[in-house]
Amino acid sequence: MSGDNPTAVAHGPDEIGHTHHDVSGGWLRPAVFGAMDGLVTNIGLVAGVGGGGAPPKVIVLTGMAGLVAGAFSMALGEFASVDTQNRAVRAEVAVEREELRRHPDAEQAELAQMYRKMGLSDDTSDRLAEEVHRNPELAVKEHISAELGVDPDEQPSPWTAAVSSFFCFAVGALFPLLPYLFGLRSLLAGLAVGGVGLFAAGAVVARFTARRWWRNGLRQLAFGVIAAGATYLVGLAIGVTVTG
Repeated sequence: MSGDNPTAVAHGPDEIGHTHHDVSGGWLRPAVFGAMDGLVTNIGLVAGVGGGGAPPKVIVLTGMAGLVAGAFSMALGEFASVDTQNRAVRAEVAVEREELRRHPDAEQAELAQMYRKMGLSDDTSDRLAEEVHRNPELAVKEHISAELGVDPDEQPSPWTAAVSSFFCFAVGALFPLLPYLFGLRSLLAGLAVGGVGLFAAGAVVARFTARRWWRNGLRQLAFGVIAAGATYLVGLAIGVTVTG
C-alpha cells in the first residue's frame, strides 16, 4: 500500500488487463445470423399462412418445412461461403510467398512503406521490415495481414460455421411453432412466443457488443414485427382455400 493513499494497491503485470470474448472462431456470426433468420423467417411464415386463414395443421406443416429447409440452406450456404473464403486466402498466400521468393527486396520495401503509413518512423519501419523478412513465414503472414486485413493462420472453420448456423436457425424457427406443438390453436400466441424469442436473442447478442441489452432486444423485435406484418397482409390478401 501507498503511505499517502491507503486504498491504493500495487498490482503486478499479470494482475492488470482485460478479457475478450471469443469472436474469431467462426461461430458467432453464423450463430447470430442463423438464430435471427430462423426466428424472422418462421414468424413471417406463420403470420402469412395464418393470416390467409390456414388451419393449425397447415401452419405447423409450413413452419416445420421452413425450419428443415432453412436450417439446411443456412448450413450449406455458410459452409460454402467460409470454405470459399479460406481457399481464396490460401491462394493469396501462395501468390505472396512466390513474390517474396522472386522479389525479396521489393517486398521488404513495400512492407516498410506499410509500416510508415501506420505512423512508424522511417528508421523503425526499415528495421522492422528487415527483421520480419529474416523469417520467410512471418514475412508472408505480415504481408497478407497488412494487404488483405486477414490472418492466414486464424481462418474460421467452415464446419463450425455450418453447424452453428444449422442449430441456431432450427432453434429460432421453432419458437413461433411452440404454442401449436403444445396444443394451442392461436396465431397470436405463436407470434407472441416468436416475439419473445426475438427479444431474448437480441438481448443475448448484446453481450458481445457495446449495445444495451434491452435496446438490442427491441431492435430485433421490431425487425420481426415488420416481417410478420408484411407477410400477414400478403396472406390476408391472397387467402387460403381448404378443401376436403
